[in-house]
Amino acid sequence: MDYLLTEEQKMIQDLAHDIAETKIKPKRAYYDETEEFPWDLVRIMAQSDLFGIYIEEKYGGMGFGIFELCLAIEELSKACGGISLALAASALGTFPIILFGNEQQKQKYLPSLAKGEKLAAFGLTEPEAGSDAGSIRTQAKKDGDFYILNGTKQWITNGGEAEIYTIIAITDPHKGARGASAFIVEKGTKGFNFGKKEKKLGIRASATRELIFTDCKIPKENLLGREGMGFIVAMKTFDATRPGVAAQALGIAQGAFEEALEYAHKRKQFGHPISSFQAVQHMLADMATQIEAARALTYATARMIDAGKSAGSKESAMAKLMASDVAMKVTIDAIQIFGGYGYMKDYPVEKMMRDAKITQIYEGTNQIQRNVIALELVKELSRRNLC
Repeated sequence: MDYLLTEEQKMIQDLAHDIAETKIKPKRAYYDETEEFPWDLVRIMAQSDLFGIYIEEKYGGMGFGIFELCLAIEELSKACGGISLALAASALGTFPIILFGNEQQKQKYLPSLAKGEKLAAFGLTEPEAGSDAGSIRTQAKKDGDFYILNGTKQWITNGGEAEIYTIIAITDPHKGARGASAFIVEKGTKGFNFGKKEKKLGIRASATRELIFTDCKIPKENLLGREGMGFIVAMKTFDATRPGVAAQALGIAQGAFEEALEYAHKRKQFGHPISSFQAVQHMLADMATQIEAARALTYATARMIDAGKSAGSKESAMAKLMASDVAMKVTIDAIQIFGGYGYMKDYPVEKMMRDAKITQIYEGTNQIQRNVIALELVKELSRRNLC
């Protein structure tokens, strides 16, 4: 479909596509196997200004929005969902500063993030607080002009590699979810350490680590917004970043589809390309249709958010839900089309299936997305009835 992209949007898309094809593809198997963090490729993305796409020009960014960020993430993810995550996860850690940071905080942190000189990460999940984010235990106690952080964050993307972390911690244990606050914590702060690097099924080029806070002393100026706004910061951040997860899923799905289509055209059985068999044709048709439907929803959601329209929790959850489910189905079907070859590491579709799975889990499992969507639908009905 033609999404009527502007010349600037096409430029971003083409730039990300070129990086994916010429830089990422040749190295994706290496990074998947070694689990190293792809700093050489991150620097290439930084030199191409991809980290500044969604950051205002006055802070050194390109001044575009979530939609343009999604275009870049999708193209990079066609080659490797794990490598693209360096950009997407940095955006996740940066958006709390964009949305809730004061001018001093923005001036201090956004320029280096826009240039890709530093990466960001977001810390909400804990060992006992995954889908139940209200059960976080990490505490931040006020002590004069400082806050003292104690606790552990788990499964943090870009953990250990990022320099800037936005952390949700409890400042008033008696208020439940309303007692959480958001903070900016810099790598190297005394009392801030990292646990082991996790070994994962997929996105193995991405670093996932524990964040450990032991009497970690941070200045009160690092509080984002006001005390008690932590969950508002987290939820509003997810509203802005879930389309990015959808874009990652879209890219993985599109990459797997293109591999499967090309393979089906070349692979012969019974004297004919398997693309001539109706059973395979129907699989390809379904894959293409599902991807396009998910793309339309994701693009529309991102554009509505950028325009300041009503798109928010419900639409972002829908986009993330649909695109990630499509990515999982498409990658599994791609393996089926490849047959036995698809199960082998010599071909990229088995990696794409492994990478796709996480998109159904992080930034809220797809079961949680359904809860969010249903809750918003009920709220909308209640508002209409009151009118």
